Amino acid sequence: MVQQLVTSGANSIWEHSLLDPAMARSTKRKPSPNDSLSTKADFTKAKYQYLAFVHRLPCREDDDSTMQDLSKQLHSSVRTGSLETSLRLLSLGADVNFFHPERGATPLHVAASAGQTGQVELLIVHGADPGALDINSKTPIQCAKEAGFSDLYERLTACQFELTDRLIYYLCGRKPDHLSGQHFIIPEMADSSLDRSELAKQARKKLQALSNRQFEELAMDVYDEVDRREMDAVWLTTQNHSALVMDRTVVPFLPVNPEFSSTRNQGRQKLARFNAREFATLIIDILIDARRRQQPGGQHGSVSDAPMTREEMAMALGRMSGFSDEEPVYDSVASDEDDLENQRLSDAKGQRAESMASSDLSDGPITLEEYLQVKKALAASDARVQQLVQLKQQQQQEISLLQSMVQKLMQENANLRTQVASAQVAANKQEGNAENNNSASSRSGRDRPISMFEPRAAPKELSAWKEMGKLPSTEDLVAGMPSSIQRDMGVAGAGAQDDKVNTTGAEPGSLPSQDDVVRKTEQITKNIQELLRSAQESKHDSFIACSEKILTAVKEMAALFPEKPRSETIRLSLQLLTTSAQRLQVQCHHTVPTEPEGDVDMQLLTQQVIQCAYDIAKAAKQLVTIFQ
Repeated sequence: MVQQLVTSGANSIWEHSLLDPAMARSTKRKPSPNDSLSTKADFTKAKYQYLAFVHRLPCREDDDSTMQDLSKQLHSSVRTGSLETSLRLLSLGADVNFFHPERGATPLHVAASAGQTGQVELLIVHGADPGALDINSKTPIQCAKEAGFSDLYERLTACQFELTDRLIYYLCGRKPDHLSGQHFIIPEMADSSLDRSELAKQARKKLQALSNRQFEELAMDVYDEVDRREMDAVWLTTQNHSALVMDRTVVPFLPVNPEFSSTRNQGRQKLARFNAREFATLIIDILIDARRRQQPGGQHGSVSDAPMTREEMAMALGRMSGFSDEEPVYDSVASDEDDLENQRLSDAKGQRAESMASSDLSDGPITLEEYLQVKKALAASDARVQQLVQLKQQQQQEISLLQSMVQKLMQENANLRTQVASAQVAANKQEGNAENNNSASSRSGRDRPISMFEPRAAPKELSAWKEMGKLPSTEDLVAGMPSSIQRDMGVAGAGAQDDKVNTTGAEPGSLPSQDDVVRKTEQITKNIQELLRSAQESKHDSFIACSEKILTAVKEMAALFPEKPRSETIRLSLQLLTTSAQRLQVQCHHTVPTEPEGDVDMQLLTQQVIQCAYDIAKAAKQLVTIFQ
């Protein structure tokens, strides 16, 4: 509809006097892009709000014959697809709800019967009533349905129940299924402490006694308040909550509408003072009465001796939150006597209580208790999700820590290998020098004293070790010697082994070499790395295979040592190594549920597996440190 109007040049309707050469000098000039913002704002208000440049007929506005003629022309125009003609007639003052005395229908009936979707949209925008009756007591919705225009029928139905659908969706997040005949969903608010007195019944009767026009104004005000609250909630979710609480850039109530009276404006603004329960109760009351008024043959007349006027109704809404009228929101409005104010407040509260007690549940009721339960469950789910996210972050940190520890162990192993290789090269060089200087020395290695390997015999090796900040152990020197000398030292070199035994507490001749310990440690480290990669990639089905490899490597490491080492440090490290490997295997087997429908907490299980791997790496590092 909008695109068709723009294409046909409908904008010229609102700028008629500006485009007329005869009136160009006497009218206001259209602002240019370089004009100030205030000038543009004044022009926009004059063009669209005050209709200052629209073509005026040379007759009085209260000339009924002219207005009736324009409305009849609108009847003829809506049959066709000429939206521009209909818009010109509406701008001249044609009545959008004019009941044609001869045809017995309104323009919306004619457009719906002709299937003119654009004309229907234009009439609805200008205030056409989709529930108006023609001479045959049919609504435009029924006319569209009988003519076979299903899309137009659905659109008119949605327009008729637009306000109530919005209020229902605000309450319970659902919309009625109009195609199946369900037009209202009224939730129930059950509370045993509610007032069900006669005063409450009288208050509800006063709400029913309102005329259709007064009830429409009340419903529109509540509709605007719903829109304001939703916009306020969306705005607050996009803001930085670390700012000051009072630093708000949204209006905390409905703005003043200059077309409304001051009393109605104040009543609209005091809707913002209702808490969530009070506001929901008011919406339920409106929905109940709207459904009653929509029922065929419903009686809309007065049902009490003192019907409430529009001003009294607005003031009663202002009292529903318990605030005095002496504290206006935006200005001071004359109030009634104190006893009348108290009476209005009691009537409004009683009205809400009675409406909650008599809510009809025939259209799929949703109680407030059910809504709160769903909301509570949603909050619990969100909290659980946040907890799982934090747990995942902690596990990622632990995995990173283990990876850094494994990298450190691998670096230390590489350094140890480099040191052993350097010591071996230096020992070979020293052996060659000794054979050249003393070729007559043929004494067997078994009879040679171990003191020949004292630091003064190998100054180069010691200087290299000193540069690294430590002295070599006996195992370091022995590992760097030729194999023939090592074989000779197997029995006669027990003195050097005794020195190592004294430092570690293990029995002589039974401890493994440093190369064996380093080699087994590297094997364990590689298997742990494979397990950590599987944990990062969530490959839980490979945990068992990785744990088997780690357990095999740990057993091979433990086999290098005697069954009961004398050294307390070695014994504790081996015990931690083996028990951690066994515990790791058990935890990895738990990743496979024993029952088909078993529920396994993989997050917690992965954390336990990582802890076991950490203990294994820690024990392996202790053993490597002992042999340095």
